[in-house]
Amino acid sequence: MRIIRGKYKGKRILAPKTIDARPTTDFAKEGLFNTLENSYFFDELDVLDLFAGIGSISLEFASRGAKSVDAIDSSYQSVKFIQAISDELGLPVKAYKNDAFRYLEKPYKKYDLIFADPPYTLEGIENIAKLVFEHDMLNENGTLVIEHDRRVKLDNHPAYVKTKKYGKVNFSFFEK
Repeated sequence: MRIIRGKYKGKRILAPKTIDARPTTDFAKEGLFNTLENSYFFDELDVLDLFAGIGSISLEFASRGAKSVDAIDSSYQSVKFIQAISDELGLPVKAYKNDAFRYLEKPYKKYDLIFADPPYTLEGIENIAKLVFEHDMLNENGTLVIEHDRRVKLDNHPAYVKTKKYGKVNFSFFEK
């Protein structure tokens, strides 16, 4: 994994092989962030990264100047790795071990942007948007982005805006 832009542009980060994660490809990540740059000043964002994995998205937001990033993952190894890298680089990322759906049921703050990258085979992906909006987790003009496989259709949610495709990766956007 590498950080594409920001303070740590080009920095390569090697995650331990013991972490079972499918990181967002650099191609897809670059497309996503190009889209987001047209809508946000990153230094004003409080970000939530659900299913954080090795922290690729969390670290990218932080490198680009996000005010704060909360990374949620159910793997202790992932959380430990993300926090160690964040601490080493002095980035405003806090990693928490928690099940993403459990966190969505009892959130403790609101965010400007929520990114979710669940395993593509996970059942109930459509419930992510439902829970985020049901629990009012986004600040005014906030955005939820869900990464998913092309076979998953999320366009039936009332807050759905669009889906962007980058190769085999799809990002569905929802806005408050």
